[in-house]
Amino acid sequence: MKENTTEEKTRYSKEELEEFRQIILEKLAKAKEDLALLTEAYTNDSGSDTNDTSPTFKVLEEGQQVLSKEENSRLAARQQRFITNLENALVRIENGTYGICRETGKLISKERLRAVPHATLSIEAKMKKRRMNIND
Repeated sequence: MKENTTEEKTRYSKEELEEFRQIILEKLAKAKEDLALLTEAYTNDSGSDTNDTSPTFKVLEEGQQVLSKEENSRLAARQQRFITNLENALVRIENGTYGICRETGKLISKERLRAVPHATLSIEAKMKKRRMNIND
């Protein structure tokens, strides 16, 4: 039977880090697929030409295409940041700093890391930061 110690854990074990690595690799693969789809959506000119429709519809459709391309571009940029954050998390696993809050120096909960594997702040630090931003 394992004895309860008052010493607080400061790092995750190799087994725990491997679990997080697998979660990150799965999310990374999916994120890269999504980025490819988004990038294709805003760089690809659709084959549905509007030359045979009235000028009014052509202007409306072109406006919608511009909006859609801008939105897809924004989503792609956001997805790229997500990918970078996941890749940075893999680096932190390699250098042994993964799961350590950059504000408090304490371990980020496993539940948080499973939900947000690229997190660098504990829930407590994140809430404190939010409160400080609200009060500014």
